[in-house]
Amino acid sequence: MQFWQIAFMYKWVTADQLKLAVKTETNPFGEITKEQYKEITGQVFKMQAEA
Repeated sequence: MQFWQIAFMYKWVTADQLKLAVKTETNPFGEITKEQYKEITGQVFKMQAEA
């Protein structure tokens, strides 16, 4: 998780880009949890609706 904290802090990734690293049912290979996403960004993780 530390890598993602640093990447977000230095604006190497946006909050939307960081969503791709969250482990979910559709992304079982994610590296961080929804709780860690909130800790890093200060935002609640919400999955985007698929078209």
